[in-house]
Amino acid sequence: MTGAPTQQRIEYGEGPSRFGELHLPEGGAGAARGVVVVIHGGFWRAQYDLSLGTPLAVDLAGRGWAAWNIEYRRVGSGPGGGGGAPETFDDVAAAIDALRGTDLDLSTVVAVGHSAGGHLAAWAASRTRDERWAGGVALTGVVSQAGVLDLRRAIREEVGQTAAPDLLGIEADPDAVDAAYDPQQQLPLDVPLWCVHGRDDDIVPINQSEEYVAAATAAGARAELVAVEGDHFVVIDPAGPAWAEVVGILDGLG
Repeated sequence: MTGAPTQQRIEYGEGPSRFGELHLPEGGAGAARGVVVVIHGGFWRAQYDLSLGTPLAVDLAGRGWAAWNIEYRRVGSGPGGGGGAPETFDDVAAAIDALRGTDLDLSTVVAVGHSAGGHLAAWAASRTRDERWAGGVALTGVVSQAGVLDLRRAIREEVGQTAAPDLLGIEADPDAVDAAYDPQQQLPLDVPLWCVHGRDDDIVPINQSEEYVAAATAAGARAELVAVEGDHFVVIDPAGPAWAEVVGILDGLG
């Protein structure tokens, strides 16, 4: 460990959910090994916020990374609401692009996201193909932690009940999923992606990661499944072996 991190809040737009918390390692921005964008989960719903990612960001900063723990508009009412498609996606893109306003070296920028955050992390790696988000800060890798990577399958299997249709503002019809928002339909990615997923996950089944990796490798992309023991939440326990797998992946990138 390299010491206790420092933290600052940075707003990347107007509104209560358009901000992030930048955790810097000892020595500040210039000492960072690279940047990890931490994207929290919660099925894109307003009641879940970036506090879910804070323990991971703190741990990463202690390991020498700059950790950008981002908030974004989610689905629902109240302070965290106002999201959906395209607002949630616009926010994630804007938050990542806000890194240009820092002193950080952006040659290594890896997104790590849990559950719905895993979906957004994978999506963010392909977003610049779309004119709406073109010219943004490019990711150099993705770690999906129990991510929802196939929205059509999520709708068919009612992963998170109506979470995916609610995000997209559509009926529960897999054929209505816009490819621009669906990682499975954005294959192959131009950057490597790892899926770290608990074998006993009954919230986001491991088939989300298994099928994504199979399709990605068949399409010529670099993708790897890291199956771990445990449920949906073991991957975000910074004291657990599943998080150690994520740290090991990052160690190979920066």
